Amino acid sequence: MMDTERLALPPPDPLDLPLRPVELGCTGRWELLNVPGTPESTLPHGLPPCAPDLQQEAEQLFLSSPAWLPLHGVEHSVRKWQRKMDPWSLLATLGAPVPSDLQAQRHPNTGQILGYKEVLLENTNLSATTSLSLRRPPGPISQSLWGNPTQYPFWPGGMDEPTITDLSTREEAEEEIDFEQDLLTVPPGFKKGVDFAPKDHSTPAPGLLSLSHLLEPLDLGGGDEDETEAVGQPGIPRGDTVSATPCSASLARASSLEDLVLKETSTAISPPEPPKPVPQEQWAIPVDVTSPVGDFYRLIPQPAFQWSFEPDVFQKQAILHLERHDSVFVAAHTSAGKTVVAEYAIALAQKHMTRTIYTSPIKALSNQKFRDFRNTFGDVGLLTGDVQLHPEASCLIMTTEILRSMLYSGSDVIRDLEWVIFDEVHYINDAERGVVWEEVLIMLPDHVSIILLSATVPNALEFADWIGRLKRRQIYVISTIARPVPLEHYLFTGNSPKTQGELFLLLDSRGAFHTKGYYAAVEAKKERMSKHAQTFGAKQPTHQGGPAQDRGVYLSLLASLRTRAQLPVVVFTFSRGRCDEQASGLTSLDLTTSSEKSEIHLFLQRCLVRLRGSDRQLPQVLHMSELLHRGLGVHHSGILPILKEIVEMLFSRGLVKVLFATETFAMGVNMPARTVVFDSMRKHDGSTFRDLLPGEYVQMAGRAGRRGLDPTGTVILLCKGRVPEMADLHRMMMGKPSQLQSQFRLTYTMILNLLRVDALRVEDMMKRSFSEFPSRKDSKAHEQALDELTKRLGALEEPDTTGQLVDLSEYYGWGEELTETRSLIQRRIMESVNGLKSLSAGRVVVVKNQEYHNTLGVILQVSSNSASRVFTTLVLCDKPVSEDPQERAPATPDVPYPDDLVGFKLFLPEGPCDHTVAKLQPGDVATITTKVLRVNGEKILEDFSKRQQPKFKKDPPIAAVTTAVQELLRLAQAYPAGPPTLDPVNDLQLKDVSVVEGGLRARKLEELIWGAQCVHSPRFSAQYVKLRERMQIQKEMERLRFLLSDQSLLLLPEYHQRVEVLRTLGYVDEAGTVKLAGRVACAMSSHELLLTELMFDNALSALRPEEIAALLSGLVCQSPGDPGEQLPSTLKQGVERVRAVARRIGEVQVACGLNQTVEEFVGELNFGLVEVVYEWARGMKELQEQGEIRIVQLGFDLDAHGIIFTEDYRTRVRVTVCVWGGGAGWEVEEWKEKETYSLTLCHREDMGSAEQ
Repeated sequence: MMDTERLALPPPDPLDLPLRPVELGCTGRWELLNVPGTPESTLPHGLPPCAPDLQQEAEQLFLSSPAWLPLHGVEHSVRKWQRKMDPWSLLATLGAPVPSDLQAQRHPNTGQILGYKEVLLENTNLSATTSLSLRRPPGPISQSLWGNPTQYPFWPGGMDEPTITDLSTREEAEEEIDFEQDLLTVPPGFKKGVDFAPKDHSTPAPGLLSLSHLLEPLDLGGGDEDETEAVGQPGIPRGDTVSATPCSASLARASSLEDLVLKETSTAISPPEPPKPVPQEQWAIPVDVTSPVGDFYRLIPQPAFQWSFEPDVFQKQAILHLERHDSVFVAAHTSAGKTVVAEYAIALAQKHMTRTIYTSPIKALSNQKFRDFRNTFGDVGLLTGDVQLHPEASCLIMTTEILRSMLYSGSDVIRDLEWVIFDEVHYINDAERGVVWEEVLIMLPDHVSIILLSATVPNALEFADWIGRLKRRQIYVISTIARPVPLEHYLFTGNSPKTQGELFLLLDSRGAFHTKGYYAAVEAKKERMSKHAQTFGAKQPTHQGGPAQDRGVYLSLLASLRTRAQLPVVVFTFSRGRCDEQASGLTSLDLTTSSEKSEIHLFLQRCLVRLRGSDRQLPQVLHMSELLHRGLGVHHSGILPILKEIVEMLFSRGLVKVLFATETFAMGVNMPARTVVFDSMRKHDGSTFRDLLPGEYVQMAGRAGRRGLDPTGTVILLCKGRVPEMADLHRMMMGKPSQLQSQFRLTYTMILNLLRVDALRVEDMMKRSFSEFPSRKDSKAHEQALDELTKRLGALEEPDTTGQLVDLSEYYGWGEELTETRSLIQRRIMESVNGLKSLSAGRVVVVKNQEYHNTLGVILQVSSNSASRVFTTLVLCDKPVSEDPQERAPATPDVPYPDDLVGFKLFLPEGPCDHTVAKLQPGDVATITTKVLRVNGEKILEDFSKRQQPKFKKDPPIAAVTTAVQELLRLAQAYPAGPPTLDPVNDLQLKDVSVVEGGLRARKLEELIWGAQCVHSPRFSAQYVKLRERMQIQKEMERLRFLLSDQSLLLLPEYHQRVEVLRTLGYVDEAGTVKLAGRVACAMSSHELLLTELMFDNALSALRPEEIAALLSGLVCQSPGDPGEQLPSTLKQGVERVRAVARRIGEVQVACGLNQTVEEFVGELNFGLVEVVYEWARGMKELQEQGEIRIVQLGFDLDAHGIIFTEDYRTRVRVTVCVWGGGAGWEVEEWKEKETYSLTLCHREDMGSAEQ
């Protein structure tokens, strides 16, 4: 206990005035009397006592003014625990792994133990923090699921493990280590060490035994004669065959035999056989699904899973390959039954007692698959951002981001993994999340087989070929021919009960487009249009009308569908607000029977009982319950997750008759309807309104038609305004779906996770991405070509560069550089406005390409396409002797002399002059002359085109052609070195630095070429040909080496820039080693730099948990907006602090060369809902409905990004704090308490799932 003296406040200051407050009655007025003493009051009993707050008093006493505490006597103010000293703990050490073991030696027949021998054990010193091998011991059980950010991933499949040579020569800047000479042999403190000098363990070569010596004890008679005859040396007695050097005679005999054979062999060297071409490896193998699989049950007598129906041919083909443990890519139509392949893989893994991971792009699909697979297999778990159910199950359903985190963290789940199922693979085209799919495919170990499920895509074989080359295993591509339930597409123009029958067939089930139906729909709309509207032309379809018109359209449509028994129906609307409006406008409808209402009511009561009492009264819960009782439903991201699952389950049971949904409902959710309705064919993609893409339309329209129930599916497009254009409808309904395209990009998380593992390189990840596949798929062919060129180069004769030929190599280099410089200047001219203006009809140019060499031509016509400009030109040529047009091309001079290089030495016909018309690209124009001819281009082209026909082939050209040809021939004769040309700087006004410097360099090179001595040598031509052949081979070899090297990677410059950012911020050192901040950032999966900087800057330590949750919402909020003026001061300061840190990171990125501006980087943070999240976290219940929904959605977004709330993140935070060591004033337990409390405040698990 403290003494009373130590608790007393400090003595008053001498300057304190002796004032005494006096209260005057009950009016609230006071007076100050300059009289020392206790305050007096005019009240009868004085002022009531007021005890100070204990916490404030303690803070004021100990924190605000701690100067009064004694310096040495701290025993009363600081509590201290006596530490128990244990010196023996310093001697404790972990035991080294046993490097060897004893193995029994047994008799091969009896099995009796004969002895023991010591054998070395492999992989005894492996651990999860030092090795990527699957043979390393497993980690702690608590980390078996999520892994640990400090652990290494397992070695990716298809990637060669680096050798010691590769590791030593990986970076040029690394110090070269000589593993033979530079190793230390004497340990510190020892006088002697281990001698690593190589020892000669070789044994003398065995001599050749003499057959006569072996047979000497035997009396075989005639053996000497036979031996002498066989040896062929009669002069050597038998006793001398084995002497002191027993090998000599035998080796001599062998040598003589070799000489004899060589003498009989021809000395001519046969030409080397041409190298065999590299066999084309076929990684993507298409499977024929047209032929039936008759022996299916003979090949699989006991299948792992059986269905109540007979599988289709493509499903049987996939099952056969799964039984062989092959990887498959199933690209089938929507609702064709791709899930059957996934079900069999799950059953096969359970049969093999292994594990399966099913990945999906969206959470709705994960929840639905969890319910389906759980009912089918039982042993199924779910891992999403907000839910973790049965993680020990043999089949785990998760998002792709979670699987990526498990791969990078070395989760032990990967050890038992047999199959990974990627559903909706076409989602790889997503610009934001597509890179995650590529990362996962690259990082999967070799023992894991892959199952890819996708809608039909045009380049399925190309994508499968990439995965096959990536994993070095064949991928079997299985595609369907047609939908199991054909679709019929209609236009609906009705808007009232009288017009509810205006349904016009546009595309039938056979794929025929009906123009009659389209024109009938147009006429039906015209009949109801006012005269004023008919006065104006056709317009693009828009969302015309308001809720009243929409209500009339849907009432008439639903009445028609109900009469035709085409319910249930899914209405796709590309706006959450319009979904709610349209559903609310149909509350007068009642589409369910009394028994269905009772079933819906019981189901709602059973699901909503998990909610708290106040949450059951939320406006959205009450409104959705009313809609569901009437057979209506709404499904979009603004709906509470528990309500979305309720809608999905009721829809799958057929109790929801009309469902208004956004596009995400069609993303793989297996809930087909009888009819699909499109509210519009236009959507907003985040930047502008556009028509639906064919792939998007097919994905949503594929929800129509229930297999086994409906003969055809019905797709209806509403025409609320004008009927869309026929071309737009045709393109949307019958166009090809989008190809699978790579969205690979570099992230700091990827770079840091790979840099912390020495054996993995970021360059290898980039090299194996789908974006690099077109340039990397020919790597083996490039390697073979490089080997062949190397052999050719070694066989070439060295050119003579002595005497007058001493500058031959420089002469060749000057010529090549002059050609490249002129080409650069010409490209700049063609890219300039003035240069293109000068290339008008009548301009005389010098043409130089593979067909024409320094030939004059006159431009006749210039194309109007600015993207690919084409110049139609009349060009001189020799009159062909043969009719073959390939013989028209003049030969290029074999050996260029200075006048060929510096001047143009125009082409002159050797015999009769002829002409032709050529389509020239900008690169074919060597120079632009100052000469302009008056030509009639249209007449010349018309005449030339006419004379190309066989019956007019011998007609003479018209006068315009003859005049132009004669003028060109006259210019060629008058200017043998070429007519005057337009100067790019003076005439064309090009002030670009590269053009000016290029012109100066070209003139310098021309002077050097004119002064070359090698051209005066009589051996110049022969030696130049040899040198040119050698240099061309070397140039091609350099090109091939570049294509095979890391320098050809498209993202390599950005990678170096991002590494420089990490180096500047202190995340990696100069050698690329990940430092402490980098290891902390590895634990983050989104906004890694910003979060790490906030932690290291201690920016969040002074905030309360609800304030931390509110600030972190700005990292995932998608709605832009300002935090508002009513924000508390602490949150305002926190927002400014976060923006300041983001601005500092953005400035570093700009300084390192990244294209993203500081404003764009800071603009990724949206703090529009900070105040709402803060009030929610504080417990305020009177929030707007949309505010509650957005907060729950933000919580799930934070989960998905791994920023807060999830068990995976809590594990990462604990690891991060332990790695960090609680620096900068943060205590480990304090942070654990704060993040757990933030979870309790912001995350209501009872709103996450309808059944768990």
